[in-house]
Amino acid sequence: MHRRSLLSLAAVALLLTACASAPPVAVKPPPLPRIGLALGGGAAKGFAHVGVIKVLEAAGLTPTVVAGTSAGSVVGALYASGLSGFALQEQSFALDEERIKDLTLFGVGGVIKGDKLQAYVNELIKNKPLEQMSKPFAAVATDLDSGERVIFTRGNTGQAVRASCSVPGVFQPALIGGKRYVDGGLVSPVPVDAARQLGADIVIAVDISSKARDGKAAGMLSNLNQTITIMGQKLGEQEMTRAEVVIRPRVGQIGATDLDQKHVAVLEGEKAAQAALPQIRAAIERWQQAQLARDAATAVRR
Repeated sequence: MHRRSLLSLAAVALLLTACASAPPVAVKPPPLPRIGLALGGGAAKGFAHVGVIKVLEAAGLTPTVVAGTSAGSVVGALYASGLSGFALQEQSFALDEERIKDLTLFGVGGVIKGDKLQAYVNELIKNKPLEQMSKPFAAVATDLDSGERVIFTRGNTGQAVRASCSVPGVFQPALIGGKRYVDGGLVSPVPVDAARQLGADIVIAVDISSKARDGKAAGMLSNLNQTITIMGQKLGEQEMTRAEVVIRPRVGQIGATDLDQKHVAVLEGEKAAQAALPQIRAAIERWQQAQLARDAATAVRR
């Protein structure tokens, strides 16, 4: 009897030892979505994009792909080239307007040629073409002759950004491959669809456009910017319904040429992005749950 008890105790001890030494069951982490950032146009309001990017990075929600229209294409190109949010802020605060503005009295279609803007962007990104960016990037422009939306993902980055920023009547149309291109805001004020085409699972749209009721148009550039805003307002609203999250920094008080308000714009971008973090995390969780459900359904079919 005593011997049987000893044997039983030995068996239990061996069992416990085996359980203790068994490797832990690996828990598969939830899949991570490809976060796309769609940066809209808005002239000087575009500095708000920098604030949004800073907050997303600090929260561990770094975008995977970036698409930009007009001012958004400038910030998007610099960011996609490898600059961090804080590096973008440094470049923004150091920007001298004369570096990007080349006035001409004899231009066709605009008083700014755009050569300086193209050179400025290419200098900061070390002349990387679009296909060699650190993150997939797209600049959206409008074919002036056909009115079609054009999404640039290959070729000269500065040239694509120049095309995306070429506000009719202000910038001369950008000539690329024998075609004329103007501001992407005419066809895609906030390029949600372009970000999706780059492979984004979740799109965060940043809308910095002034609504018609907010406009205080004064001067040629402001008047033209307001006209484009009115034209693209409904179009932009339709496209933004296809984004999971829309961030709207409160920059309506900043005019198209108010480059001296860049500090305010960055701060408003930070505040709006911070407020949107719960919504972004909820969107990621919904995507993860849907992905896990699809994986489970696939496993059952197998």
